Amino acid sequence: MAPHASIPRALPITSRLHALNASTPSPAPIVIATRESRLALWQAEHVQALLQARGHAVALLGMTTRGDQILDRALSKVGGKGLFVKELEAALEDGRAGIAVHSLKDVPMDLPAGFALACVMEREDPRDAFVSPRYANLDALPQGAVVGTSSLRRVVLLRHARPDLRIEPLRGNLDTRLRKLDDGQFDAIVLAAAGLKRLGLQERIRAVFTPEQMLPAAGQGALAIEVRAHRADLLAALAPLAHRPTWLAVAAERAVSRALGGSCSMPLAAHAHFGTDGLLHLRAAWGDPERPGLLVRADAGAAVATEPEAQALGERVALTLRDGGMR
Repeated sequence: MAPHASIPRALPITSRLHALNASTPSPAPIVIATRESRLALWQAEHVQALLQARGHAVALLGMTTRGDQILDRALSKVGGKGLFVKELEAALEDGRAGIAVHSLKDVPMDLPAGFALACVMEREDPRDAFVSPRYANLDALPQGAVVGTSSLRRVVLLRHARPDLRIEPLRGNLDTRLRKLDDGQFDAIVLAAAGLKRLGLQERIRAVFTPEQMLPAAGQGALAIEVRAHRADLLAALAPLAHRPTWLAVAAERAVSRALGGSCSMPLAAHAHFGTDGLLHLRAAWGDPERPGLLVRADAGAAVATEPEAQALGERVALTLRDGGMR
């Protein structure tokens, strides 16, 4: 992953499309639909820079999604993480944009008819990060400390590790969450390490959880680019940005969630990586937010070279979770 400093800054969103309209419209620019949070813009500008380096004209279309607007309720109660992508998909459908850049963990397991993931890019750090102004790691928190997270998966894993903690909901974009921590509303918060690193905020990370401590969410740390399925031109333009090992790993992870009906209302973790033995190793875990002692785990490895093989591995691990007591 190229460092943040190497990504050229684009024009402000309000002027990007205007500047393109004032110039010769041939070839037609690729328009990227993106949320307007700082992290989402970094992700879109990263893709913009990569495409521009390959000779494409690219503009950004900034949008505010329902997921960005609803901050007083848990996502699991208002429609799930799909709220972050619906408006972007509408822009693809009506032609305002050609592609949408997503954090893959926000993308529903099944896309609407007529849409496709054109590529999955090389993954950043998939792990979760412990962020606190006072405490070095989870073990250093005093009994009854308040930890903020918006993820049911993290709630389950935190309560399993430290049932004495108070886990409180934390919504908002990355900067908002950090501000709430700095304002003293929490003793610590848990965030994706990838987002902090992409924005150059790695100094805020006090500790990184190992997958054994806090198994990541399916797709965490990976960027995906969505298009209309019939856009062969865009599929060809985006093909060089794809990272095959990441794509196979996340295909296995997402297959676990798909097989179990996973959404942000299900506290499910899944993480895959290629080992030194050449096999794709997949681990998954499920728990119950109301029963801190209950955590069902499953793992398997297989030789994987195609998406169907990766999905078959995920389905096998999902079945093991069911057999292990998931309900």
